[in-house]
Amino acid sequence: MLRDLVPAVIGILVRRGADFAAAEDAVQDALVEAVRGWETDPPRDPKGWLISVSWRKFLDATRAETSRRRREEQVDRLAQPEPPPAPGEAADDTLYLYFLCAHPSLTPASAVALTLRAVGGLTTRQIAQAYLVPETTMAQRISRAKRTVADVRFDRPGDVATVLRVLYLVFNEGYSGDVDLSAEAIRLTRQVARMTRHEEAAGLLALMLLHHARRRARTGPGGRLVPLAEQDRGLWDTRLIAEGVDVLQTALARDRLGEFQAQAAIAALHADAQTAAETDWVQIVEWYDELVRLTENPVARLNRAVAVGEADGPRAGLAALADLDPALPRYTAVEAYLHERDGDEATAARLYAEAARRAPNIAELDHLTRQAARLNARLRR
Repeated sequence: MLRDLVPAVIGILVRRGADFAAAEDAVQDALVEAVRGWETDPPRDPKGWLISVSWRKFLDATRAETSRRRREEQVDRLAQPEPPPAPGEAADDTLYLYFLCAHPSLTPASAVALTLRAVGGLTTRQIAQAYLVPETTMAQRISRAKRTVADVRFDRPGDVATVLRVLYLVFNEGYSGDVDLSAEAIRLTRQVARMTRHEEAAGLLALMLLHHARRRARTGPGGRLVPLAEQDRGLWDTRLIAEGVDVLQTALARDRLGEFQAQAAIAALHADAQTAAETDWVQIVEWYDELVRLTENPVARLNRAVAVGEADGPRAGLAALADLDPALPRYTAVEAYLHERDGDEATAARLYAEAARRAPNIAELDHLTRQAARLNARLRR
């Protein structure tokens, strides 16, 4: 698949001395030539062909853009014969490109957009549609990101953790327009896991697979949000669950626990339960304890309070919640849920309505409003 070759080829051109934007333009020009000619005369070595033609396109473009002796000398220097990439260089160059796109100098939004453009091979229009912004806005964002990393050269190994966080951001965007970003994130994370053999890359892949397995059950008619406890588990993708569990077990066996592995373990325990009532909440609390120890993340603490409420009763959950900042996203929704479980429906109804006013999206607004309405109708009887 042509798109799978692009990251490695861009990485090779960048390593040879092309700046990021010029390398990507050259590869795109070569792809156009490939689409036109490969149908009738495909090369025996598609990647080698793409490297050669892209490099020629880059040199031609550089020569065309400058007439000054200094730049001509640079072109002549760069045009010296280059040895073909060794068999192992494909992974190295693709990974280099991941590190470049996830560079700390970029904002998270820019890193995600650049990753989708350069590594994922999506068009600017597709990325703009996925983020529900005008194409010109996304084009400007990607151009600024390219300029930011134009002169970046890594003198030490890149940060895999940063790459994984960018991919996690991509995954959480889900589906919008004609691009399934969750599926794209899984595809890209598979690449990183395969190239790095990093246990947290495997942990993130497992987490994505386990969450993606529940996708069909997450929404009802009209896009209505269906909470985990109410989902039709017959709609869960057992193939993805089995793969996710297998990937997770392999990662955990390395005995280097990280936050994505801990999150995946929690997701695996949910997936293992045949019904909501069979969920092993005690083990889930233990994994949340590990996650909090690893990250000190307040959102992890919030989710832990829900698990404590299920394992030890709603009052224990409310006690755990009391230690957290009420300004946390979804704090009020969790508080409402625990009060309802404790039998205080009046307080729960009020809190659901308050949480709805703070909802981050339409689906949650609708869900929380329905919860408040349900309890208020019950209270009026």
